[in-house]
Amino acid sequence: MADKPLLPSITAVILAGGKARRMGGQDKGLVELAGQPLIEHVIARIKPQVSRILINANRNTEQYARYGYPVVSDSLSDFQGPLAGFLAAMQQVGSDFIVTIPCDGPCLPDDLVSRLYNAQQAAQAEIAVAHDGNRMQPVYALISTRLQQSLNDFLASGERKIDWWYARHNTVTANFSDAPETFLNINTLDERDRFNPRDRSGQPC
Repeated sequence: MADKPLLPSITAVILAGGKARRMGGQDKGLVELAGQPLIEHVIARIKPQVSRILINANRNTEQYARYGYPVVSDSLSDFQGPLAGFLAAMQQVGSDFIVTIPCDGPCLPDDLVSRLYNAQQAAQAEIAVAHDGNRMQPVYALISTRLQQSLNDFLASGERKIDWWYARHNTVTANFSDAPETFLNINTLDERDRFNPRDRSGQPC
């Protein structure tokens, strides 16, 4: 198990606020994989890495609240995308950083936070984003909450693209080229049904 980063204040934000159109409109975080909702796999992997967890959800908030973590909905209407979830979290937390992760990534790296933090510290960056060796994984990111006003202004201008907002700031990538499979996402029910990586306990990954 990876050690928790030395930074005293990081909140993990599990992003479960999308429409999940490719999942037939089902709430993706509650779709089951190996007998458990996807979000439970994510919680199990991120919980040892941080001291605080928050769930960003725009539907079924009572079900998500049963996991015992704060649930926040987007402050912007009509499912504006991951950046809206980032902003909603920043508006609620008191931590120095948020680490953002999708609810549909059951193979989350067990050292995600420490690697992102180390990359951020080395570059004294405002944002550290995972890179799987082929491409950046923009929703796996460590982001300074000091950027809340910048993000609010960016969204208020009508922009939604994560890469464009990252480009406005001191952003560094963290190298995960040794473990690209940990960023696998379950986007459709067919992908869920075909998904079979398992560890020794019989659980996914």
